[in-house]
Amino acid sequence: MRAPFVGMITGMALAFAGYFGGFGAFLLVAALGGLGWAAGRWVEGGGVRDVRDACERSRR
Repeated sequence: MRAPFVGMITGMALAFAGYFGGFGAFLLVAALGGLGWAAGRWVEGGGVRDVRDACERSRR
């Protein structure tokens, strides 16, 4: 899947959670989405170092 499409789906999921479940549901969906991203990156890249490097690159 391409990054813009995944971003759009993530945004829609967060919007639905915020609208129907409130701010707590929004935070829960965002946190679980972040954990899912990290797990997918770990499985794809094969290590924790890749996840850490991806997070450090995005801060620059």
